[in-house]
Amino acid sequence: MKKTSRRNFLKHTATCSAAVAASPYFFSSEQLLRADAPSDRVRMGCIGVGSLGRPNASEFSGIADVVAVCDVDTSHMDEALAPHENIGIKRDGKIVTQPEKIKDYRKILDRNDIDAVCIVTPDHWHVKIAVEALQAGKHVFCQKPLTLTIEEGQLIRAACKKYNRTFQVGTQQRTDFSRHFLNAVILIQKGLLGKVKNIVCHIDGSPSSGAIPKASVPETLDWDKWLGQAPLVDYIATEQPHRERRNSWPRNSRTHYEFRWWYEYSGGKFTDWGAHHVDIAMWALNLNGQGQGAISFKPISVEHPVPFKDGNPTIDNKYNTATKFDIECKFENGVVMNVVSNSQFGNGILFDGEKGRIHVSRGHLNGKPIEEIKDKFGEYVTEDDYKKAYNGKKREGHKQNFITCIKEGGLPISDVFTHVQAMNVCHLTAIAARLGREIKWDPKTEKADDDQAQSFVARERRKGYEIPIIT
Repeated sequence: MKKTSRRNFLKHTATCSAAVAASPYFFSSEQLLRADAPSDRVRMGCIGVGSLGRPNASEFSGIADVVAVCDVDTSHMDEALAPHENIGIKRDGKIVTQPEKIKDYRKILDRNDIDAVCIVTPDHWHVKIAVEALQAGKHVFCQKPLTLTIEEGQLIRAACKKYNRTFQVGTQQRTDFSRHFLNAVILIQKGLLGKVKNIVCHIDGSPSSGAIPKASVPETLDWDKWLGQAPLVDYIATEQPHRERRNSWPRNSRTHYEFRWWYEYSGGKFTDWGAHHVDIAMWALNLNGQGQGAISFKPISVEHPVPFKDGNPTIDNKYNTATKFDIECKFENGVVMNVVSNSQFGNGILFDGEKGRIHVSRGHLNGKPIEEIKDKFGEYVTEDDYKKAYNGKKREGHKQNFITCIKEGGLPISDVFTHVQAMNVCHLTAIAARLGREIKWDPKTEKADDDQAQSFVARERRKGYEIPIIT
């Protein structure tokens, strides 16, 4: 096979979109990179290096060259470059070059020497950066949940079809080291449970807070840029980060890790853990293709920490995502999935089928059907099954699978297209919870049956923070 330089490989992939137009979910190319040659290693920029971004960047440093880091909080970049974080260009296991610190992510996208980006920002920034990265010719690894709204899923799906780059979503539960979830998916698809009738996704509930006072914006943080597309509001926090404490952030605030508990920037547990468990449930039942999804979302019970009117919180200084809930999601094929904050089974997924039930979590895969095959498990789940789940690739870590697909072509194990289908369900559970009533949904047209529910499909974005529309 003819060998080509890394740069020519990237030039080659930029011309492939027309060739895959008939089959947009599978990107193909020759294996043109040599992982053992430093000049052929993927060069990455890491956008967002806070509490989760730093370990992501450190993990990539073992399999790629991290040449730049970016964050709107300069303290995060300073901490990312601390020796114990082990982020940068490695040779023989040692950092030989530290990455450049860049505050504006667009400067990373402008660099011709950067092949791929790792995006680990708050959720409301994911799609804007990802679409612009694809436009700039970059391969993209983006943490979950990928989208803030259903419309954002449509935008990123269109961008991935058009720009033909490798895009891996950070739902590492698909490649969890224990393989509990992957084994469950394979066994269910092979018919271990027969027809699955009911699913319970236990994803826990969001925390609540007291009233959070207005506070001074930390000198290291660009608050306007952090807010991005979201409305301009005061900075609030009850405790500033302790710089001597690793991976710290302001507690009871709107920023950094705490953004998850505000519908303005995320979806609470509906999109946090829902992005994992709902994804696995829909994958196991082959219900994650475009046009598939639940058709009704009925709140059995919901508790929010603040009052709501017309689906919006009426208090702006307390966490506002749901603390307790049970949302019933019905699929067209008759499967009923309850997304709950609490259950007798614990965090994880319960699959109830004609031939029995199993429960899978990050700590176990159990149930009578599993016990019955434990002595011959290898006959039920084989390496060929893993290879099929990996879209023809060998079983490997989540980030390594991303790098492999950049070099060899093919679809990563956690692709944009199935993730968007799962996220649509997650967003709709949140919309039903916010409205406090059942909503009907057409997964083929991606429209609700009433104007009020449909109004939550997209959001108005602050001027200057629009997401490019891909046609």
